[in-house]
Amino acid sequence: MTSQVVVIGAGVIGITTALELQRRGHSVLVLDRKGIAAETSAGNAGAFAFSEVEPLATPGIMRKAPNWLLDPLGPLSIPPAHALKIVPWMYRFWRASRPDRYENLLGAQASLMALSKTALDQLIPNVDAEHLLQRDGQMQLYESEAEYRASLPTWKLRGEHGIEFELLESPAAIAEMQPGLSPRFTHAGFTPNWLNTVDPKRWVEHLADVFQGRVGRIERKDIRILSPQENGVRVACADGTIDAAKVVIAAGAWSHHIVQTLGDRIPLETERGYNTTLQEGAFDLRMHLTFSRHGFVASKINGGVRVGGAVELGGLTLPPNYKRADILLEKAAAFLPGLKTEGGTQWMGYRPSLPDSIPVIGPSRKSADVVYAFGHGHLGLTQSAGTAELVGALVDGQDPPISLSPYAATRF
Repeated sequence: MTSQVVVIGAGVIGITTALELQRRGHSVLVLDRKGIAAETSAGNAGAFAFSEVEPLATPGIMRKAPNWLLDPLGPLSIPPAHALKIVPWMYRFWRASRPDRYENLLGAQASLMALSKTALDQLIPNVDAEHLLQRDGQMQLYESEAEYRASLPTWKLRGEHGIEFELLESPAAIAEMQPGLSPRFTHAGFTPNWLNTVDPKRWVEHLADVFQGRVGRIERKDIRILSPQENGVRVACADGTIDAAKVVIAAGAWSHHIVQTLGDRIPLETERGYNTTLQEGAFDLRMHLTFSRHGFVASKINGGVRVGGAVELGGLTLPPNYKRADILLEKAAAFLPGLKTEGGTQWMGYRPSLPDSIPVIGPSRKSADVVYAFGHGHLGLTQSAGTAELVGALVDGQDPPISLSPYAATRF
């Protein structure tokens, strides 16, 4: 068997992991059926959201779900054609939101966030990527005193995990930092150390260029089957086989299909997210804005504005429902008077989500030579550098910088 490491997936997790393995001295080959940043990594909001330490599965969240589902403008939808398929995942999500589970998941999420922030700080100068970053901060907006007060425990939690923030308690204070917002927003929380990339696709492409410049290889391949061998793994592709000492599965929302060829089962579901990217000059956006109750954001992308978010639990095969993007843009136009909405480009992406909000990072149950690195939900960009460091330690047989037990595939 060859001594090379094969990484399956050329999105942000796969490419960042490939760079880390290369830094550690490995010969690395990245395989992807479509190429570099061709799926979810291409069109997301571009946020490094290290302040989002709380998992999505929070106590009491299931009580909110019916109202969200009944609201055609709400942040959550489930297409009728996918409703029965999603029931087992939703049951696991409900179990993960119970208080006894939540505390452990919170600790796991916060640990991965802290590691990822440190790892990103080390990665940026190593790949000369500062020019692709925006250090403008983020503002989370609330429309009433009651909504704001309900958010305070989460802000307190962030503070306990070292997140710096400032609370704003008047429309005037908000307008001073972000002019042009609707006065309906009465309160806000501002996180000054929040980062965005100018373009998530350009970010991954830049990392890929650095990787290839250091003699890394990226090839388009349609992966069919993984077969553990006595010393390594055989990767069967549509046009032949590739032997590897180790294989890392970082294929995002498609990862569970590859995992199934090993005989493993991971309850990965797809949160379909929608957005519209508006042209340069659409609005004078000073920072990343999060419209908390409505489940979407506005971010600066290449001088323009990207409006996107929400969650549609719709799997990988149903056609896109771009009415979701239309709804978000209509809301954004109401919240940002003067927003120029013409000439936008719509997009849908597939967030790979596990029911407990925590990714799978660790060896396969079927072979120690196969390492999983997927299921990051809407935090793939955020957690990419930390995930890469953990995978690097696993491949090298080293003790990881944080415990991997919360992220193990065996938890399902």
